[in-house]
Amino acid sequence: MISIDHLTIEFSAKALFTDVSYVVNDRDRIALVGKNGAGKSTMLKMIAGLERPTSGSIAIPRDTTVGYLPQVMVLADGRTVTEEAETAFADIQAVQRRVEEMQEEMARRTDYETEDYMALCERFTHESERYRMMGGDNYRGEMERTLKGLGFEQRDLDRPTSEFSGGWRMRIELAKILLRHPDVLLLDEPTNHLDIESIQWFEKFLAGYDGAVMLVSHDRAFINNVTTRTIEITCGQIHDYKVKYDEYLTLRAERREQQLRAYENQRREIEEAQAFIERFRYQATKAVQVQQKVRQLEKIVPIEVDEVDTSALRLKFTCSQRSGDFPVICDEVRKDYDRTVFDHVNLTIRRGEKVAFVGRNGEGKSTLVKCILGEIPFQGTLKVGHNVEIGYFAQNQAQLLDGELTVFETIDRVARGDIRLKIRDILGAFMFGGEASDKKVKVLSGGERTRLAMIKLLLEPVNCLILDEPTNHLDLKSKDVLKSAIKAFDGTVIIVSHDRDFLDGLVERVYEFGGGRVREYLGGIYDWIRQHEAQQAEIAFQQGGAAAAQKAVAPAAAEAPKAARTLSYEEQKALAREQRKKEKAIKEAEEQMSQLEQAVKILEARMATPEGSSDAALYEKHAALKAQLEKAEEKWLELSE
Repeated sequence: MISIDHLTIEFSAKALFTDVSYVVNDRDRIALVGKNGAGKSTMLKMIAGLERPTSGSIAIPRDTTVGYLPQVMVLADGRTVTEEAETAFADIQAVQRRVEEMQEEMARRTDYETEDYMALCERFTHESERYRMMGGDNYRGEMERTLKGLGFEQRDLDRPTSEFSGGWRMRIELAKILLRHPDVLLLDEPTNHLDIESIQWFEKFLAGYDGAVMLVSHDRAFINNVTTRTIEITCGQIHDYKVKYDEYLTLRAERREQQLRAYENQRREIEEAQAFIERFRYQATKAVQVQQKVRQLEKIVPIEVDEVDTSALRLKFTCSQRSGDFPVICDEVRKDYDRTVFDHVNLTIRRGEKVAFVGRNGEGKSTLVKCILGEIPFQGTLKVGHNVEIGYFAQNQAQLLDGELTVFETIDRVARGDIRLKIRDILGAFMFGGEASDKKVKVLSGGERTRLAMIKLLLEPVNCLILDEPTNHLDLKSKDVLKSAIKAFDGTVIIVSHDRDFLDGLVERVYEFGGGRVREYLGGIYDWIRQHEAQQAEIAFQQGGAAAAQKAVAPAAAEAPKAARTLSYEEQKALAREQRKKEKAIKEAEEQMSQLEQAVKILEARMATPEGSSDAALYEKHAALKAQLEKAEEKWLELSE
């Protein structure tokens, strides 16, 4: 359990947090939410011990391990993917080396009857048992499963890490953190470099993880599928909700509405009391009542209304002249590098359509975009239609900005004509008003840079938008507004994205990239997921029978929003009773797991002593407790489904 007590942190005499307190419990699943710049990443860094608060404390038990994945990290070269991932098992490998050294020494020596040799045998037995308890017999299998779950192929495991892009190397770092099994996982935008399949695998991994998870993510579907508690950071304070993100939005709105009603009632009461006092202040016959009203006012505790950040990103893409009926036509398009990226690509995008390019990273989504833009050569025929004017937002657009320029200078250099007179107004609409427009680009957060890059895209009217991962680093509110702006855009839109919630209800056609092919699917993103999972199930059935097919089917259908009939009052009451029973059972299961985990830790501490290492009864009791813990965890998982 981690305890945050009266935390305050200031930057340049400005408070980011003020007197913040809360607790992270052993099995919590917490989403930190709030606008960009609210302090979410700073909160994770402080818990990870990378930054110190101005005042207050963060208490972490001595035996609690913390794993932290930042948005950006320095990546090392010189190893293969497997060798780099194996660094997560440095403790196991150190024990393995000691066991091997003692084994060699035992084989070399012949003084079997001496006390020294017997002591060596005892140390060998103790270290061998410790090696098995740490998972030394199966850690390589776990490592491969994790790397493959995050998207690596078998052939990738022996390749040098230097051959991979930054996004793939971030996956290696994520794998290393997961393989260490820390007690607390701190994840800052973990899905930014993952495709949809890897995100779904990651969601299942976290569902069965036995530690606490605290994450910052702007992927709403991911947050809702993983977390059960939402901590909102706003205006230097936090609001803690013990519910998923979507439920938090409802509760937050209800809470503010109740506060406003109570505030208005109190304000009327105060005004009436003050009016009575002013009216009868100098009348002797009303002196007693006046004094009562004065004392009544003195006792009133002012009701505070949660401050809500009402600043929002307002986008409006301007559509230029009407384009031809078919902005993009591909006929037998092929692209080769050291391998065939894709072949036989045949697709036609119609004017006004909004389509998504999806698939695993490295399968050619951004490559086809570059072919459409004419940036790279290819084979086959690719036609860009009549009067098509393309506005392109690249995946690394935010990083291409000149860090030495200010926000104002960045836009001033690309603005033309009368629009230059309105630069300050435009920046204000994008939350760069006042002093923020004079900030240098190099000090902006990832989300602020993305917004600035979006402004540059808006300044030139186009009729075809191509957006490559436009939501990376945008907060949830900004993503909602961007989604609304794209919906309202009259032109054609091609979106490369792995964000299911962002694509849901936005695109009407999906193109899946994989295995050197581009396949077309009619319908939205969840329609594609269902069809994709059905195909995976059929492949699994052919390869391993019905049991494998059932295992291959992911709960994609459960993710898709469904329209439900209105329940009767009695049905709602029955559902509420069932939910309360389920929550009680889950809580009891969690308490049982906590007790068993504590008992296992105590036993392991005793087994690590010289006396305990040779006590066979301790090992038997340890095995029995572990078996009970596994059953308790299975019960908890069953109840949580």
